[in-house]
Amino acid sequence: MSPYEKKQTGKKQAAPRRKPSGTPRPQAIPSIQIEGPAAVISRRAADRLRAGHVWVYKSDVLQISEPQGLLPVVDQRGILLGTALYSPASEISLRMVSTEALESDRQWLDLLRERLRAAIRERKEIFSAKDTDSCRLVFSEADGLPGIIIDKYGDLVLLQLLSRALDNHAVRLLVVDIIRQELDPETIVERPDARIRELEELDVPLDGAPLYAKNAADPLLTTTFHLNGLKLHYDASAGQKTGAFLDQRENYAAAARYAFGEALDVCTYQGGFALHMAKSCSRVTGVDVSRAALEIAERNLEANREAFGVAEVDWVEANAFDLLRDWSEAGREFDTIVLDPPAFAKSKRAVEGALRGYKEMNLRAMKMLRPGGILVTCSCSHHVSLADFSDVVAAAAGDAGRRVRLLERRGAAADHPVVITIPETEYLKCLILKVD
Repeated sequence: MSPYEKKQTGKKQAAPRRKPSGTPRPQAIPSIQIEGPAAVISRRAADRLRAGHVWVYKSDVLQISEPQGLLPVVDQRGILLGTALYSPASEISLRMVSTEALESDRQWLDLLRERLRAAIRERKEIFSAKDTDSCRLVFSEADGLPGIIIDKYGDLVLLQLLSRALDNHAVRLLVVDIIRQELDPETIVERPDARIRELEELDVPLDGAPLYAKNAADPLLTTTFHLNGLKLHYDASAGQKTGAFLDQRENYAAAARYAFGEALDVCTYQGGFALHMAKSCSRVTGVDVSRAALEIAERNLEANREAFGVAEVDWVEANAFDLLRDWSEAGREFDTIVLDPPAFAKSKRAVEGALRGYKEMNLRAMKMLRPGGILVTCSCSHHVSLADFSDVVAAAAGDAGRRVRLLERRGAAADHPVVITIPETEYLKCLILKVD
């Protein structure tokens, strides 16, 4: 008998009696005796995995036998579903890495090596382009490497390990080795996500030293990288998450194709949309609440000044909602407006409030656009579906009394692939609209 098959023990139980009210009594979850380490999951979770997802939530883990970083996963009948990385503290307890049994850590590391090489090579055409040397090299579950994020900014490579099971010397050594072989970068830096480390109960901070540097005495930690022909500043010790928003690369270029006249970039961060639109607009105003981000935006502007010709670019430090309200009530007008706010809904409970926020921003923007103007509106909240986001934008158009035509419906750049059985990989929505 397979160690993952359920063993029947004890006498057959009688059918449960019903209470006088007719409500059935809750039935106990059967215990499965397993030889060796394994995780037993609920039927709901098993159905989800069979449908192609790769996550099992803590509430769906019924039993853990000999907990360890790499665990076989079985359903309540003892049928093997595959092998997962186990995180005891996370709400996502199991992240599947294979539909087969991996008998050892060595097999997992061999699989990691193979998938890491494949992910990097699939993106070679992107980061080897004449005008772009940067992209996301590994996008976690979308590349079959749950919990791993790797970004390339020119000669700098940034790594994030977002799961307890990955937080070990063997994984870091392998990742660094493959990156060096495939890319030969100047520096490889691990940039931990403080919130994730807290959730994973990884409270020992990293020392901040590069995982690898060609020049160990003076490692390269700041650089100028290229995106769609623009020169952009990057500092491995500052900014959000791993740094610039590489997922918007293709949307930056699309916005530049449509933008004209006087443009407004709301939540510009370090000037991504604003600087791309400066190629085709006479004047661009970038707005952000972060002074530090706008200082980087100004550095990026100076690095590209020759490419913008006569375009005027300025920055405004302000809260986006306050500014849009004040400017729309004052009658300010623009030919092109970009809305690229941070994620409003970081949980399902926050979706209702997020939708109100998206409607308010889009309503104000539509009131400020001249007839025939362009609106580029984005959402990076994966809890907000494309349908819900589109409905909110349509409702804003109705309230604004504007006729709005859809020019393009877009998502994240190709280096952030979408797996259709994992909805969370399709988190970025971008609508390009003409507002009459």
